[in-house]
Amino acid sequence: MERSLKSLAHEVGGRVRGDGSVMVSGVAGIEEAKKGDITFVSNEKFLPKLKETRASAAIVSQEVTDVSLPLLIIPNPHLAMAKILTLFTQRPSVSGGVSDMAWISPSARLEEEVTIYPLVYIGDEAQIASRATIYPGVFIGSQAKIGEDTILYPNVTIYPRCIVGKRVIVHAGTVIGADGFGFVKDGKVNVKIPQVGIVEIEDDVEIGANSCLDRATFGKTLIEKGVKVDNLVQIAHNVRIGENSIIVGQVGISGSTTVGRNVTLAGQVGLVDHIEIGDNVIVGAQSGVNRDIPPNQVVLGTPPLPHWQFLRVTSAWSKLPEMKKELNILLKRVEELEKRAGPVKKASKRRVR
Repeated sequence: MERSLKSLAHEVGGRVRGDGSVMVSGVAGIEEAKKGDITFVSNEKFLPKLKETRASAAIVSQEVTDVSLPLLIIPNPHLAMAKILTLFTQRPSVSGGVSDMAWISPSARLEEEVTIYPLVYIGDEAQIASRATIYPGVFIGSQAKIGEDTILYPNVTIYPRCIVGKRVIVHAGTVIGADGFGFVKDGKVNVKIPQVGIVEIEDDVEIGANSCLDRATFGKTLIEKGVKVDNLVQIAHNVRIGENSIIVGQVGISGSTTVGRNVTLAGQVGLVDHIEIGDNVIVGAQSGVNRDIPPNQVVLGTPPLPHWQFLRVTSAWSKLPEMKKELNILLKRVEELEKRAGPVKKASKRRVR
């Protein structure tokens, strides 16, 4: 497939500087690009590399006058690159049919143009919507629902009654709907609390490989539309994650915690149970969150501190050895001064009239 630079600019809402008729057949990084590719520069420090690239065109955020390369100018080159890359990589949906080596319950309902690979198990009364693709080794429990254009990669497990929306991508090895971690003490014995709820995943969600989303004790664990979850993430029972949030690898979210809309939890963040993270919050990597975070905050650390305060604290950490050394010198001087001064006399009491 080939597209002119002018047509790509129209597609993403940018403008062309130079030859808009140049043909583009692929997208590549600035160093790997070859003739026919379009590359992109999202950071100003890489602009000098445009003089060296072999790409046929480049996506930039500003005018670059000292290169002859045709340019597509747009405020967000990274976003434009993602859209153009999608244009070149998307293929029309073609049903692969249903493999004879899949086991499908007679009471399950499969709509048109589904693709079911070998060694798939689909339980009683499960529903698979149009154009869904189910790869080998996937287990779909009884009464589970899979939405249109959804892709379940190999060895995904969908427990009974769980709901997966439209255009959802679930990567290999992920488990949706395992029991929440619920136990109550009877003396020294741990008594299991039956987990009778479900997991519901709304439309346009993507979940990385080997993640776990636990079913609710009652009700549902809810992942709202547009959420993106990385690999190796644990989401506990009755958690709710708001629209368009990003959950990065190795995050752990404890039970009954609510995460707002457009929240970013960076790598290895841990959230305790029964707290609320407000809309538009960013939590920095390896933070341990033990309290509610109001909306529109950027926090880091354990316990979490505002970003500016955390930077001041970390700056002081690096100076602690010097500060301790100076403090010991000062303490020694004070001791010497006290020895020279001798015993401190108590001030005589005066009568105030």
